[in-house]
Amino acid sequence: MSELVLHGVSIEAGATAVVRLPIARLPTGTLIELPVHVVRGAEPGKTLLVQAGLHGDEVNSIELLRRMLAEGAFQPARGTVLVVPILNVFGFLHFSRDVPDGKDVNRSFPGNRNGSLASRVASTLMREVFPHCDAAIDLHTGGGRRFNAPQIRYTESQPGSLALAEAFGAPFRFPAKLIPRSFRHAAARKDVPVIVYEAGESLRLDEDGIRLGTAGVLRVLAHLGLTDAGPPLGETVHVDQTRWVRAPRAGLFRSRVVPGQAVQVGEPLGEVAEPTGGEAQALTSKLNGHVVTLNHLPVVNRGDALIRIGV
Repeated sequence: MSELVLHGVSIEAGATAVVRLPIARLPTGTLIELPVHVVRGAEPGKTLLVQAGLHGDEVNSIELLRRMLAEGAFQPARGTVLVVPILNVFGFLHFSRDVPDGKDVNRSFPGNRNGSLASRVASTLMREVFPHCDAAIDLHTGGGRRFNAPQIRYTESQPGSLALAEAFGAPFRFPAKLIPRSFRHAAARKDVPVIVYEAGESLRLDEDGIRLGTAGVLRVLAHLGLTDAGPPLGETVHVDQTRWVRAPRAGLFRSRVVPGQAVQVGEPLGEVAEPTGGEAQALTSKLNGHVVTLNHLPVVNRGDALIRIGV
């Protein structure tokens, strides 16, 4: 099994290391680095990238990987695991989804080493880390006070992506279109399968999402042959399509459902009320399905996405 060289650092089979990739300096001159944990098995095998914090405020994904690293959960018998706990360090420092100039790193791939800050973060990952990878898991949460029930999104045109999604075994699984300049889009162009795990909401920790995500990552390690066995699979609902229930008016939104709940046609979902004392307008389901995303922000405008139902 050959050595792995990351940013000039050689890591032999069976060894572990933390390689810090320089990204840029803050206006104060402080160097910001991207830490990459390298955990190698003693025998040859595939290389899996597991990353979190592509959006800096999605702390649930960051905590998931922190716990797995602290517990020594990444110990492959074969192959290599590359773990990036915080990809968007700048957003993490500012409690923000984006980098300081407002750009989204997940709309900046494959990046440019001489481009904007977001583009340089993306470029560093694609140049330094991604060439070693056979597959990847990208961990996220809902954004903007939207809570995502634990779910896996995969690329329908890639059989390898579907196989990873099935192995992960999240409570919900559905195909998602490739978004131009996203990490998953850049990976698909290089024919590397990627799955996206979504659980919880930004700037909040969700223990259920962490527990289910940890089990899913361990199952993918076993699926790729890096380990011998993973946790048993739980029940998964395959979603063919999703539809948003939107606010019929502006006002205060109160939900009567919870993420993951099954709903039937005609079932009450919540209501939007005039905040100065007017009557509330009820929301009812027009579909049979499950609540895969719930907006926790109570103040809404007409047309805001409130509840995403998976059919």
